[in-house]
Amino acid sequence: MLQVCLNGSRTTADCPWVPVGAEELAAEARRAVDAGAEDIHLHPKDADGRDTLDPGVVGEAVRAVRRSVGPRIRVGVTTGAWTEPDPRRRAALVRSWTTLPDHASVNWHEEGADLVAEALADRGIGIEAGLHSGTDALRRFTSSPFVDGVLRVLVEITDTPADRAAVAGRRLVEDVSVLSPAPVLLHGVDDTAWPVLDTAAALGVDTRTGLEDTLLLPGGTPAQGNEPLVRTARRVLNRYGNSGPARLV
Repeated sequence: MLQVCLNGSRTTADCPWVPVGAEELAAEARRAVDAGAEDIHLHPKDADGRDTLDPGVVGEAVRAVRRSVGPRIRVGVTTGAWTEPDPRRRAALVRSWTTLPDHASVNWHEEGADLVAEALADRGIGIEAGLHSGTDALRRFTSSPFVDGVLRVLVEITDTPADRAAVAGRRLVEDVSVLSPAPVLLHGVDDTAWPVLDTAAALGVDTRTGLEDTLLLPGGTPAQGNEPLVRTARRVLNRYGNSGPARLV
């Protein structure tokens, strides 16, 4: 499965192609799905371009993207601690959502991960367990009551030199596969994005690409939106025999 991460915490100051508002997210999502994306992850943003869990903003973004891509594409959002430092407040915001995403990511190195995951589970929202390399996320997740109850595990390779990212990715995928029965999605960020995507393709696990993870195509050319990143990622997957569905919507 190839997921597209449309914007992340980036802003238009980082890249003019980063989608911010609901309609921008919807248009980018449509282009990404047409290019081969099978799942969507996005960060709803307020009027100042900051990530937020506000129910109105989350609902508007999710509804707009769903209208654009159709019902067969799952749409997920972030619950990162930077959106609201107090985990109880984060959980309360999740419980206040009126339009529910299909899934939401929870970073297990952040305080209150189990609390936020509980709120998601109570609402029937799938949990993407974010495990970042170089953190204690794997240890925390091991003792979590949700270790057997997540939609997928997001293995993110960060703070690792690009030439060692593939090895780090393989090791963490092995560790997670022993721990949890959930599917693994392996991805990198910035310098590790393309090496780790290649590793994920070789391992046959889920992966992702998009402006959250990288602003550059493999040769270093700036990506003008998510579409060229998805098309390039799909070509990498094709080389390993994973062509994906011919057409999803």
